[in-house]
Amino acid sequence: MELLSRAPVLSCGAKRGSAGSSSSSPMGPLMGALGRWIYRAVKPPPPPRICGAPGGPPVTAPRVTLRDGRHLAYAESGVRKEDARFKVVFSHGFSGSRLDTLRASPEVAEELGVYMVGFDRAGYGESDPNPNRSVKSAALDVEELADALGLGSKFYVIGISLGCHAVWGALKYIPDRIAGAAMMAPVVNYWWPGFPADLAAEVYNKQEVGDQWALRVSHHAPGILHWWMEQSWLPTSTVIAGTTPLPNKRDAEIRSNMKADGTFQKKMELATQQGIHESYYRDMMVMFGKWEFDPMSLPKPPCPVHIWQGDEDGLVPVVLQRHLASQLSWVNYHELPGVGHFMSPVPGLGDTVLRTLFG
Repeated sequence: MELLSRAPVLSCGAKRGSAGSSSSSPMGPLMGALGRWIYRAVKPPPPPRICGAPGGPPVTAPRVTLRDGRHLAYAESGVRKEDARFKVVFSHGFSGSRLDTLRASPEVAEELGVYMVGFDRAGYGESDPNPNRSVKSAALDVEELADALGLGSKFYVIGISLGCHAVWGALKYIPDRIAGAAMMAPVVNYWWPGFPADLAAEVYNKQEVGDQWALRVSHHAPGILHWWMEQSWLPTSTVIAGTTPLPNKRDAEIRSNMKADGTFQKKMELATQQGIHESYYRDMMVMFGKWEFDPMSLPKPPCPVHIWQGDEDGLVPVVLQRHLASQLSWVNYHELPGVGHFMSPVPGLGDTVLRTLFG
C-alpha cells in the first residue's frame, strides 16, 4: 500500500500530445502492460442482468428502441411535448438516473414552455448496456432518443456532472442538431491535452489516493478496472463509497442525509441493477479514458453553450474548469461562490439555468 501511495501520477505530470495519445511517462506503458497481464489472469466481469430478460430486473419505464436494438428508458417532465416551446434532453450524472432533473419550479417550466426528457444512460437503470460505449455513442444515444420522441430538427441538451461527457460529445459529433447546451459542474478528464500538465498533476495529486488510482486504471488499463475496483486490499474510488472529503457544507450535509435515510444506497441499487460494471465502471472508462478529441480544441458551435461551476466543488477542480473556460471564448462561464458539486439542490439555480438558456 505504501508503494501505491507513493506512485507517480502517470501522464498527468508528463508531456502530452493530442487527445487519445499516450503519455511519455514510463508509468503509462508500465500500467498498460501490467493491466494486460492481470487481464489475462483474472476472470472477466460477470455478464449484465438485462432488464426484461429472464432473470433480469423488470421493465417499468417507457423505452425507445435504437438502431442497434438497444433500449433507452426515459422519463418526461415539464409541459406537454406538443405544447412546448423548448425541448430538452437531460443527461444525468454518475450514480444518477432518468428521474434526475434540474429541480426547476413547475411554474417557470410552464411560463417558458419547457419540455424535458431524462434518460437512463446506457447500462444504467433500465437502459440496455452498450459494451462499445464511448463519448461518441453517448452523443448519438441523445440524438436517437430525440428523434424517437419527435423533438424536431434541433433540441437543447443539459448535462450534470459526469453526464456532461454526452454534451461535449453532442457539440463534437452532432452540433447542427443542438439549439443550446448547458453543463452543470461538468467532470473533467485530467488527460485532456489542453490542460497545462503541471496544473493537472497538481490538482490530481490532491485527490484521495484511491481516487487517483481508480482514474489511473480507468485511463491506462480499463480492461482490469472491474477487477481492481472489486479488490478490498487495493485503493479504490471514494466517490463510489461516498467518503470523498467535501469542502462545501451543503454538499456534505446532502450526502450525509442521503446515506442516513437510505437514499444513497437506493440510488446506487437503481443505477447498477444490471451490473456495476456496465454502469459505474464503464462510466469511468469513458470519462477518464482516451478521448477522440479535446473539448478545448472544439470550434465554436452554432449554438450558445453555458457552464455552471461552484468554487467549492470537492469533485471537480475549479481551477481546471476556469482554464477550460478561458480557452473557449464561446463558452458562457458562470462561477458560483460558496457552491459545491451538488447543483440541483441549490435554491433557484434550476430556474436560473432555464431562464439563461432560453432568454
